[in-house]
Amino acid sequence: MEQLSANRSHGGTQFVHSHDSAETGTPMTFSTFVPDHAPGATLPVLWFLSGLTCTHANVTEKGEFRAACAEHGVILVAPDTSPRGDDVPDDEGYDFGKGAGFYVDATQEPWAKNFRMRSYIERELPALVAEHFAADMGRQGITGHSMGGHGALTIALRNPSTFRSVSAFSPIVSPLDCPWGEKALGGYLGPDKAAWREYDACALIEDGAKVADILVDQGEADGFLTDQLKIHLLGEACAAAGIPATIRMQPGYDHSYYFISTFAAGHVAWHAARLKA
Repeated sequence: MEQLSANRSHGGTQFVHSHDSAETGTPMTFSTFVPDHAPGATLPVLWFLSGLTCTHANVTEKGEFRAACAEHGVILVAPDTSPRGDDVPDDEGYDFGKGAGFYVDATQEPWAKNFRMRSYIERELPALVAEHFAADMGRQGITGHSMGGHGALTIALRNPSTFRSVSAFSPIVSPLDCPWGEKALGGYLGPDKAAWREYDACALIEDGAKVADILVDQGEADGFLTDQLKIHLLGEACAAAGIPATIRMQPGYDHSYYFISTFAAGHVAWHAARLKA
């Protein structure tokens, strides 16, 4: 693992590292904010999964999570959204290929070799974080934005014993029922929609997956709300399954990091309350 940068901020240190990933077969970059802590102490971990076109840098530079993470003593880890490199296949669209890994393990060619973001997030990167940082991997939460909100919800629903808490900002809640999801899951997984269900939060809930509760913030002025995000489907699925879901529609807010940064501290506090020892 190579340290690319380290900067003091809000009583902690913001790191950026790269490493060679066995899952993706490429170098991967991720950022980690580590609050100051007593020698020998370990801290809970909050994962932030980013959206389409993003890298680790978007939330690191614009998310405004650090002050709250320092206040509550929470490590924030922000991975990249896909494998990258000259030998990695890509697509002309912004919503498929590089920058658009959708947190799946692809099964279709030419994507299957490198696009293994599910295994990277669920197994490989957590092992690296546990090895190199003062992280209590028994206290993990996960959140994300848009495509990353989809990733956070589905990863938490598939791994409820690993992630004690899950939230999202303007998530894609049902890739089975939106153009972004149909393109991505069809391309990465093939035409059999039964194989898509483990990557659809609403389908996972319908199929019996459970988490303790869910927090979602969604901007009412989000241009993607009606056609792509369809937040009401998550509310309906949670209500039918008896999963407590706090879905806050925020008047005037759009899909941008202006929106995310406004509610970032609240999400950190919400996770911190659930990640207490």
